[in-house]
Amino acid sequence: MSASKYTLQCNSHKCRAKLSGFAWVTACSHVFCDHHGSEAFSRAPSSCPVCSKMLSGKLDVLRTELTPSEQYKSMVLVGLQPETVLEISHNALVFWTYQVNQERLLMEYNLSRAGGQVLQMEKFMTQQNQSRELELNALRGEIASLKKVLEEYKLKYNEVLERLNERNRQYQKLQKLLDSLRMHTLGMEEKDPTPPTFPTGLVKQRSPHSSPSFLGPEVDRFFSLGPDNTKTFFQFSTPTRDRTHSFIKKN
Repeated sequence: MSASKYTLQCNSHKCRAKLSGFAWVTACSHVFCDHHGSEAFSRAPSSCPVCSKMLSGKLDVLRTELTPSEQYKSMVLVGLQPETVLEISHNALVFWTYQVNQERLLMEYNLSRAGGQVLQMEKFMTQQNQSRELELNALRGEIASLKKVLEEYKLKYNEVLERLNERNRQYQKLQKLLDSLRMHTLGMEEKDPTPPTFPTGLVKQRSPHSSPSFLGPEVDRFFSLGPDNTKTFFQFSTPTRDRTHSFIKKN
């Protein structure tokens, strides 16, 4: 950093503002802005806020103008011996060099501190990346197992779907067969209006006195009467004829 481009900064760690206008300088080679210098050196005796050196002398603390006028610069050293001028210039240059050196040390300290923080952050990020990588591997394993389970469920689903399709095909065949039987039954009913007789599964035992099938049911009923039934049959009497009414109407 060249001296021509360097600007003094307030040595207060709370301020660190670039100085312009008026500033407070101390015999211990520290400089402060007008605001913090007025607060620190308003009471006597005072001490340096940076190094805590007691500043009890009359010229140990001085409020100076950083950009003096041309008239001030032309008259401030007038009449002094060259040795005095050189000594004053030497002291001013030593103060300036000290400020630049302190600023460089502060920048190096901040840089080393930032480097340490960067190393800590890199270490922390490495640990975080490792933990995230472990979690990612675990999640990948879970995803692989879930994929296997999903494939098994897909196979089961396809099997069940195939069975369902087969049952649907069988149901459709049975439905078509049922419809054809219904249509056939309806066609038979239209041709033969008499209600169909359904066998009950009971076989009627033919009596030895029953008549042949060609004689009809009445004859069969007559011949199927046993001895006791015959007596009962012939004991039937004709109904009493009402004498007041005749079955044949006389003309």
